[in-house]
Amino acid sequence: RELLPPWLVIVAGLTGIVLLCVSTKDVPVTPPRTKYGIVLDAGPSRSTLFIYQWTTTKANKTGVIRECSSCPVQGLRISKYSGSPQEVGKSLEQCLNHAQKEIPAELHSQTPLYLGATASTRQLNLTDPTRADTLLAALTVALKSSPFDFQGAQILSSPDEEAFNWVAINYVLENFFKYDWRGQLVPSGKGMAGVLSVGRTSAQLTFTVEEGNQALKGGVRLQLYGKTHNVYTQHCPCHGMDQLRSRLLSVLIQ
Repeated sequence: RELLPPWLVIVAGLTGIVLLCVSTKDVPVTPPRTKYGIVLDAGPSRSTLFIYQWTTTKANKTGVIRECSSCPVQGLRISKYSGSPQEVGKSLEQCLNHAQKEIPAELHSQTPLYLGATASTRQLNLTDPTRADTLLAALTVALKSSPFDFQGAQILSSPDEEAFNWVAINYVLENFFKYDWRGQLVPSGKGMAGVLSVGRTSAQLTFTVEEGNQALKGGVRLQLYGKTHNVYTQHCPCHGMDQLRSRLLSVLIQ
């Protein structure tokens, strides 16, 4: 083997000495700021309070969130309080107190709070809209008195509810983005999954279509993680759990 030239050894040694003598200083890196959000899901059987957490880091202009806590609301479902709306606020107190403990006090006023009511309250709105409005007004008063930034209480339409379900499922399946081996967010490269929701008396099929498709009317247009998604819901009446049980019972009897 050939020996290294003496001059190269001397230069390398001097460079090492200089690097050891130069003082270094750590540059402080400001950690991303943590934010919180609260969603009250007033479903057909019970209500649940969910607390979400995210940082200021975004993936293609959309936040990356995680559920950090939840609290099942004790008592009746929201629509059952239509006869005594003054009681609906009391039913939420335990979970609102839970949220105050989970979220740092200095962030309470910056934490958005939103309530979305679904099937049973939708039905109440169809049969007795006056009672539904009174119930939402009572909810608004109760939630505005909390220390959080109340954003509204709303009865979700069926397409909006199914669009939220579609987003949640594709988010969990990492169809919008994924983490690479370096821990950085990158596009997943996968397609979007359709969602079939089976209720008591009907089923809903939610899916996306290409831009410009004229065969379907309505739908929800969502801008998520740098892409636009046109989400549609096909309602399938008489294909719910009640009909499934009836058919199963018929087969068993035969």
